This record gives sequence, C-alpha cells and structure tokens, in this order.
Amino acid sequence: MGETTFLYGANIRANGIRQHYLRYGGTSGDRASRDPIIIVPGITSPAVTWGFVGERLGRHFDTYIIDVRGRGLSSAEPGMDYSLDAQARDLIAFAQALDLQRVSVLGHSMGARIGLRAARLGMPAMARLVAVDPPVSGPGRRPYPAKLEWYTESMKSARAGMDWTEMKQYCPTWSEEHLRLRAEWLHTCDETAVLASFEGFHTDDIHADLPHIRQPVLLMTAERGGVVEDADVEEFGRLLGSMQTVRVRDAGHMIPWDNEEGFYEALGSFLGAAV
Repeated sequence: MGETTFLYGANIRANGIRQHYLRYGGTSGDRASRDPIIIVPGITSPAVTWGFVGERLGRHFDTYIIDVRGRGLSSAEPGMDYSLDAQARDLIAFAQALDLQRVSVLGHSMGARIGLRAARLGMPAMARLVAVDPPVSGPGRRPYPAKLEWYTESMKSARAGMDWTEMKQYCPTWSEEHLRLRAEWLHTCDETAVLASFEGFHTDDIHADLPHIRQPVLLMTAERGGVVEDADVEEFGRLLGSMQTVRVRDAGHMIPWDNEEGFYEALGSFLGAAV
C-alpha cells in the first residue's frame, strides 16, 4: 500500500462545540497548490471509517475528515441541536477555525446534504462540492429507502459490544477490515443524533437549496440502492446552475466500500487532480 499519508487526529472548537477530525496529506509538494478537501461522512459513519479514502486523497490533497456532531469523538450532549442547519454551520465554522480559505467539500449521503445546505448558507470557503448519493427524500417525496431499524438495531448491538462477524449481518458485502472498523466505532454514534438526522431526511427540503447554490457541483450516484434515481438526477440538473453527474457502476449507496476504484475514477479531475 505504500507509506501512509495520515498525519494526526485533533479537536478544535468551532460553532460552539468540539469538532474532531483526522488529517491526511498536508501541504507538501503539489498539494500546496491545490484546494484542500473536507470529507463529511454519512449518518452513522465516524471519520475513522473514511480513513481509507483519506489515505488515497491525501496523496494528492491536504485532506480533513470530520466527525459530524453526535458521531465519533465530536460533541454529543443532551439537548444538542442535531438539525441540518446546525450541521451545516459546523462545517462552515470548521473551515473558518482552521483558516482554510478555499476548500473542496466531499459529502456522502447525510454529509452531501450538509454540504448542499452549507453552500445554500453561503459557506465562504467552499470552492466546489462533491455530493455523493444524497438522500433525495423530503416533504411530499418518497421516503429514504433504508429502514430506521437497520440503524437502531445495529447501534444497539454495537453499544452492547459486537465483533465483526455480528456486523456482517448488517453489511454482508463488506470486507473484514471495514466490518471490524464499523463494529469498533459504531457505538460512538449518538442515537438521538441519528434519529434526528433520519427524521430530517424526510422533513428537510434539500431541493429548495439547489437554485441558490453557485459553486460547481459533482453529483455522484450509485447504480444500485435506489437512493438517487435517474429522474432525481434530472431534477437536480434543472435546479442546480452548475452540475456534473456520474453514476458509479457495481456500487450501492456506500460507493467507496462497494467499488473503491470506481469511486476515485468518478471524481475524475473535478477536485483539481485525478486520484
């Protein structure tokens, strides 16, 4: 695999909470001339579970993977605001706190919706956005295809203590390495946070944000899983001023886990260099 690009994990106070992140790559060599990347994971994916992607992107870019509030090692407290707006303001504040003047945002699933909302809110540092298979559910729309029980039952098992073989029933196609990591870290996802985000998939109108987004957007979708269908891609294209789209073959919603090389190929040179 070669030398690691992992630099360190750290915490920073931004938007009034502790935000934990992992950093890969740094600013040496060609990375110094390219916009850094902030990866925003999905609803039950702590930053560490995206480490394999951070390793790859870190070869070419200064790369940050954040723990969304209520996940991983970021703040999770009783009464905390777990709304999409709060998550988006966290992202905006994170870039400001680290003095990142221009960044690419790569958000997966819930993270893609966070990126879209942050763009709508006018995130000053966002130069471009990769929205990876964002839930297109919302008021009056078809529900998100994943069932809430899939999350709650797996988190319950993780809190009690589970090994990778037990996790396999929830993610049957994953490698042992990824199953071990998810089994180790899933207990750090606060159930209140996950329930709030899942409800938000159905109550937040992400489509209303799209006409207000001025940054270039790459909409990356999965061939399988039914999260984003062809008609949804067409609707996004009508609402977004500047959008590219790519569908990754042989992949479900968790695209980098199902077809890692296809994920990198789909990025193309959108981020400023091929990976």
